[in-house]
Amino acid sequence: METGSSMDRIKDIIQQCRAWYCQECGKCSAVCPITRWETRSYSSPRLLVEKAIDGQPEEIMQDPLFWSCLTCQRCSLLCPSDVYFSEFIQKARTLARGCGQTGECTHGAAIQNWGKMMTEAGLEQHRLDWITPELQISNSSEIVYFTGCLPYYDTLFKHLDIEGIDIARAAVKILNHLGIAPQVMADERCCGHDQLWEGDMQTFQVLAKRNLEHLSATGAKIILTTCPECALMLAREYPKRVADHGMAVFHLTQYLAQAVADGHLVLAAENQQRVTYHDPCRLGRYLDIYDEPRLLLAALGLDLREMERVRNASLCCGTTGWTSCGQVSKNIQIERLKEASRTGVRRMITSCVKCQIHFRCAQQDPQLEDSLNLEIQDLTTLIANHL
Repeated sequence: METGSSMDRIKDIIQQCRAWYCQECGKCSAVCPITRWETRSYSSPRLLVEKAIDGQPEEIMQDPLFWSCLTCQRCSLLCPSDVYFSEFIQKARTLARGCGQTGECTHGAAIQNWGKMMTEAGLEQHRLDWITPELQISNSSEIVYFTGCLPYYDTLFKHLDIEGIDIARAAVKILNHLGIAPQVMADERCCGHDQLWEGDMQTFQVLAKRNLEHLSATGAKIILTTCPECALMLAREYPKRVADHGMAVFHLTQYLAQAVADGHLVLAAENQQRVTYHDPCRLGRYLDIYDEPRLLLAALGLDLREMERVRNASLCCGTTGWTSCGQVSKNIQIERLKEASRTGVRRMITSCVKCQIHFRCAQQDPQLEDSLNLEIQDLTTLIANHL
């Protein structure tokens, strides 16, 4: 590593992310999920910022928190100095990758590899094989349903019995119920969320440009997605970092909550069955979507029992970007499952397939007691079952 040039970059990152204003109050350390469980050496957002300010780029990149940080924004929301720590991590990881350093990939780097494969311009995909005859799609609708990596997750995590393709089919079923036959792009690519937050800017940029080309060709005005990460990328990161597509972007819960409020969507009640709801980081702290999922649960007649930490204080599902997923991540997931179990319910609803994958993975541990064997369901499939 060229120390001089790295230090210049670090100084720029410090300036851009307001790290100079850190007051060393320790509030970030108190809420960081990783800090609580990391045992190799003590680390916290505050200490990582201190290393940056002290001019220690090598120390930053070797810190246990550097690649395991969830970028969940819990610390940023509490920071009295408005230090943008998640953005600091993203930019520093980009610098680290330029120096040949990466995090420890999980699942054999399969997800990272399929993202890179999707950057190929002439790639032939079979992305629409999940659409069954009863589902109506169109080539001219003003609404595009952005599927994301659901079909790929469905295959990779088949052993967890996740609702990958089920979520996509449920989304189209609900839209059909509302009289909408959405467009679904045959050449859609991964949104690039994980690549962006893991510092792989080259892959992110190519994926974003490919998607922007295909979105533009649809002539649509609205993008709907069931993935909070896709919603974040399409609504904020693409316009900020690549180009503005000029389309309105909604997570499906936003769109359906408005349909319920307008009287266009009436759902069959579930007779006050008790459930709890997990707020995904990207849907909640990043996009400020908290009320809409709860409105939909109320429209279903469900008795919502909130966990101890909800809304902007919600605990992350334990890992992001498919890197550095180990015992620390599992401890966080078990901690959250215990919170859900203490509400006295047997079913936890969420609106993010990654959250479902991570919680179901943690439940595979044979040492876990049966009390944590909660049913975990996506809100989209729940709604589709009660049209």
